[in-house]
Amino acid sequence: MNQETIKRLNQINRDFYRATAAEFDATRQAAWPGWGRLLSAIELPIESVLDLGCGNGRFALFLGARQPQPFRYIGIDSSPALLTYARRQLAAASIIDSALIESDIVLGELPLWSAQLVALFGLIHHVPGFARRRMLLASAAECVSPGGYLALACWRFYEQERFRRRIVAWGGDITVEKHDYLLDWRRGERALRYCHYVDDDEHARLVAATGLAVIADYRADGVSGTLNRYTILKKM
Repeated sequence: MNQETIKRLNQINRDFYRATAAEFDATRQAAWPGWGRLLSAIELPIESVLDLGCGNGRFALFLGARQPQPFRYIGIDSSPALLTYARRQLAAASIIDSALIESDIVLGELPLWSAQLVALFGLIHHVPGFARRRMLLASAAECVSPGGYLALACWRFYEQERFRRRIVAWGGDITVEKHDYLLDWRRGERALRYCHYVDDDEHARLVAATGLAVIADYRADGVSGTLNRYTILKKM
């Protein structure tokens, strides 16, 4: 995928979150069930977290409610509105030493912060181009401190009819890759978002790009309990 197409697809999502941030935050308060299974695969307490595509910071709150020990949390997102919601929520969490950073990691390079847990939740499906997704996973693995973990979740929206009904045809002269879709957002403000469906073959290739050891792989979330595929990896 060429750079111009990557920029166009990324801009679709920047516009989407600009238009829907308030509604998105209001409907994205609950923890994902799959996060509970994550905690059974790793060793607590976690001392530092790098949350890529952190949104409104709810993963930090989830973790903070499940371990009494303080931890350092760095959340990165390209949406200033969602980061505003994150700051409001995390301000009351005294055990979380948080730093929230506005940065577009889809277009730029990932700063090499080191963390015991690096999380990518709700992010990969918004990254245009397989080469760029693979590069992001490889870079995220470099951020994992020795003995630490990388947690990846890929949204399997295309496998469910209710999401396939939201697919909108591409218009104009844009050329996309296999499994690239436009989805219609139907809560409050109407908007379109670019989403990529990661199938099993691509998932395996992305995991291989990390060079880390798989310690858990499972499906969770949504009404079906299969909406996300998680892979938890460890840097030995």
